Amino acid sequence: MHSPTEADTCAEELRAALAAHGITLPSLGVDLPTFSARCPARPLIALGNCNVLTAQALTAALRKGAV
Repeated sequence: MHSPTEADTCAEELRAALAAHGITLPSLGVDLPTFSARCPARPLIALGNCNVLTAQALTAALRKGAV
């Protein structure tokens, strides 16, 4: 089971890691309906939508990190 604090911390750590690569996903956050819909709670982190340039930057950062 994950607490709201753990989910928020995870989302903020992901936001910071993306920002270190110059990537911003404005709608990144905890998907609250998934947090309360399950027992035990397993909240999802919603990444949201992004434009093509952001998707390309995210792809490049992931590829670079995989090497």
